[in-house]
Amino acid sequence: MVKQAANHPADVPMFPTVQDLADLTDWRRKLHRAPELSGEERRTAEEVRAFLANAAPDRVLCDLGGHGVAFLYDGAAPGPTLMFRAELDGLPIEEISTSEYRSDVPGKGHLCGHDGHMATLAALARGLGRRRPARGRALLLFQPAEENGAGAAAVIADPRFGEIAPDMAFAYHNMPGLPLGRAALAAGPVACASRGLRVVYTGKTAHASTPEFGVSPMAAVARLMPALSALGNAAKLDADFAMATVTHAELGERAFGVAPGRAEWRSTITTSSRIAKTPPKPSSASPRRSTPKAFSMTRACCRCAPPRISAASALSRPPRCFCSAPARTTRRCTTPTTIFLTS
Repeated sequence: MVKQAANHPADVPMFPTVQDLADLTDWRRKLHRAPELSGEERRTAEEVRAFLANAAPDRVLCDLGGHGVAFLYDGAAPGPTLMFRAELDGLPIEEISTSEYRSDVPGKGHLCGHDGHMATLAALARGLGRRRPARGRALLLFQPAEENGAGAAAVIADPRFGEIAPDMAFAYHNMPGLPLGRAALAAGPVACASRGLRVVYTGKTAHASTPEFGVSPMAAVARLMPALSALGNAAKLDADFAMATVTHAELGERAFGVAPGRAEWRSTITTSSRIAKTPPKPSSASPRRSTPKAFSMTRACCRCAPPRISAASALSRPPRCFCSAPARTTRRCTTPTTIFLTS
């Protein structure tokens, strides 16, 4: 979709008007009431296109990398393409609130602020519709599937993105507690890297009356989840910042008669650099030392004969596999971590 760019004079202000602020507030609250999860943002994308129908972009790309929408504004002279990004998706979280504009969708909520990000980017679109960049191009991307990590790769893989690929890309995030009307900037990286960790325990089920005949992961799960969180270094947001947040856990079946033989938990690992430089030294009360060595576990890999490890070493060292290749070369395993309990 292509629209003819208007010839806006340089003295036309692009800052939001009082009416803009009222419209954007109402629209943001409308978005907040109707969150959609990653990959499901069809109605949200339609809302974006409808709200910015009169924002006069020079080009609009729809269904980019899924439900993504991109608005392109050409400058008066040649120059670099700058991209500004917001996100379309919400989270699978029940919103418990007394707000009049709380989520109307059970089990879903805009609790990461993506509705606010969309409203902010829409304000920029209205401003650019009044006054084009002096040079280069401005690309405003409403990205799908940010929360599950799939959207950015899908957008980049879309052949149409190559036609508008930016020279620089900027993202931003709401910051609760910052005074109204303020923006915070910092030199160097600002947003942390995020990585998902999935840990699966496979033991042996037994009847609840005779748990000694099974191999239950219960004790290992109970010890290792808080132990992982304790290994973080989240006291200060600096180059060594690292935080592990357990986000999900399952143990056994929803029944009273079965001692569990399987468990799974997931954690989000957040760091300010790809690898935290200096992990904290364990204290005398560190879970790394207090974790019982009675848990005998092996980490499985589809192409390796996995080593036997203790619970303590599982926490203190990155996972490695000892492959049956010539010279038994040690390689880093990229498969999901699976831990087998053995009696």
